[in-house]
Amino acid sequence: MSVELNYHDTGGEGTPLVVVHGLLGSADNWRSHVKQWQARRRVVAVDLRNHGRSPHAEGMSYREMAADLLALMDRLAIDKAHLLGHSMGGKVVISLARLSPQRVASLIVADIAPQAYGHGHDAIFAGLRYLQRGNPANRREADELLAEHVKERPVRLFLATNLERAENGGLALRIGLDQIEAGYPDIMQAPAGEAAFDGPVLVLRGGKSHYVPDSALANLRDVLPNSRLVTLEEAGHWLHAEQPEAFQAAVEEFLDSLDA
Repeated sequence: MSVELNYHDTGGEGTPLVVVHGLLGSADNWRSHVKQWQARRRVVAVDLRNHGRSPHAEGMSYREMAADLLALMDRLAIDKAHLLGHSMGGKVVISLARLSPQRVASLIVADIAPQAYGHGHDAIFAGLRYLQRGNPANRREADELLAEHVKERPVRLFLATNLERAENGGLALRIGLDQIEAGYPDIMQAPAGEAAFDGPVLVLRGGKSHYVPDSALANLRDVLPNSRLVTLEEAGHWLHAEQPEAFQAAVEEFLDSLDA
């Protein structure tokens, strides 16, 4: 059973660009990029299940999340789209492209490879649980609670985008943390589907990130044979936040090349 995803649609003509966030992100993280891109094309930014303002539901497999995204495209009467996904969202869009290639005009995959990864979010989940139990009254208290487990301030600021005002006046997490933690083994798996996607693909990676090492490129090209690789040398995993102008320009250049 697919989940009816929350989304923001700028409207406009032509083939839409659908933007899919990563683990513990949301459509809100992409506001400045959407504002930039919407001047030239229709952009739809989505909240995946258990993220942002979308419903909470059991199951975090890539087949399930791709089905949610396809159902949203059907609901919005989008026959074909350019799909952009960061990290976990990159695996979602690769999954949709492998399972329903006729619905995908192109892929833009941001700092992820089509492979399984090791577990690396234990401290983040511990911090979010500690924050949850602490019932913070404000963002300063929330940051202090998170800091007990998450030392990197930029990561804490990113995680704090998941806070919303609670009924008691304090702050609470809006994500489905139980469902995300239960589904974490599936999140770490490779994208769904067996076939290669032979449409046009842009792969953007951070030069300071370990998510798409050179050793992953052979497998990446097996799954995405028509991919072009761009490395943003000074960026880490959150390359769209660390080098926003370079990221936006690379996406625009790629999409313009397809329109030409």
